[in-house]
Amino acid sequence: MFYEYSVVPAPKKGVKSKGVKTVEDRFAHALQEIMNEKGAAGWEYVRTDTLPVEERQGLTGRTTTYQNMMVFRRSAAPATESAEPPRALLAAPAPEADAETAPTNTAPIEPTFTSRSDAKMMTVETPSIDDDALRADPKLRTD
Repeated sequence: MFYEYSVVPAPKKGVKSKGVKTVEDRFAHALQEIMNEKGAAGWEYVRTDTLPVEERQGLTGRTTTYQNMMVFRRSAAPATESAEPPRALLAAPAPEADAETAPTNTAPIEPTFTSRSDAKMMTVETPSIDDDALRADPKLRTD
């Protein structure tokens, strides 16, 4: 089952209404209005959470306050399924060949460099060569 969530701030003070006199009743009426409004739109009340929020205080200061948030959910239709089956994220490993029938790679190794400027990192990708190919071809040796 898939759900869609809606999070709204809980009221901080009560709402005046006819026949509602005390502070507690006004606050309960404010909660009731939010719950009935969301319920009419198909939302189901889940819970109320108190979450920390970092706020600026003055020019350079920061302070942590706590906000009460009401969480609602409703059923959501799953993502549309296509007729195409899901694709594998990684390619299936190639079957291992016998050492006698395996082709030897005689091309020199040239690393491929890719960089991500946002992460300031560099990856070096080199093809793998087995030890037998290194012993057989002197061009592939590094010593």
